[in-house]
Amino acid sequence: MLKGKVAVVTGGTRGIGYAIVKLYLENGAKVALFGSRQETVDKALASLKEENAEWEVIGDCPDLSDDKAVAAAIDKVKAAYGKIDILVNNAGISDSTPIDNYTAEQFTKVMNLNVNAIMNAVMPTVKIMKEQGGGCIINTSSMVSICGQTSGVAYPTSKSAVNGLTWSLARELGPSNIRVNAVAPGITRTDMVAALPDQVIQPLIQRIPLHRVGEPEDVANAFLFLASDMASYVTGEVLSVDGAMRT
Repeated sequence: MLKGKVAVVTGGTRGIGYAIVKLYLENGAKVALFGSRQETVDKALASLKEENAEWEVIGDCPDLSDDKAVAAAIDKVKAAYGKIDILVNNAGISDSTPIDNYTAEQFTKVMNLNVNAIMNAVMPTVKIMKEQGGGCIINTSSMVSICGQTSGVAYPTSKSAVNGLTWSLARELGPSNIRVNAVAPGITRTDMVAALPDQVIQPLIQRIPLHRVGEPEDVANAFLFLASDMASYVTGEVLSVDGAMRT
């Protein structure tokens, strides 16, 4: 579905991001994955190459809060592969701090990585996409951007901002043949969720109409669809992949 495409995936070393990278490679894309540390990037690359030595995948670990570092990393991908068709902004951090315990610094940290970092990747990539005649941007939102959560207000606030960014960029960049969408996962079996004790996870599962936790591959499938030509007339959407839990 992505044969001949070049994709950049931030937060691509584990969990949902790693599942996206793998699925894109399986569908013929060349992928540059970004991670937070060189160690995790190298580990992800080794794992992917072990699975299929012919996959074309490279990695980098720019500081996503540094616009110049991100622009340099994006330029390296362009130099390596000649273009960038798909940008997946998946890197982010969650938060569950009660409001009484918040500091301004903590709130800013969440907003910086979950919102500002997206713009740091979008701005240089959009220039490349405009030059080549089009492209596709997909942002990771969250179920809580729609329904909120009981503590950790910075996280749903940041993901609501991601939705607004997605809708607005879709309208602005549509005339340049650049589609912009987001995926809003629900409870997904990442490392954090897998570590929860059974007495915590079971009540959550009972609130999900499909009565199961989502798998990273469930979410990755949405990213594949939105990046493919099957979604050529889909832009400005926030696609929920949460088993209808938000309702």
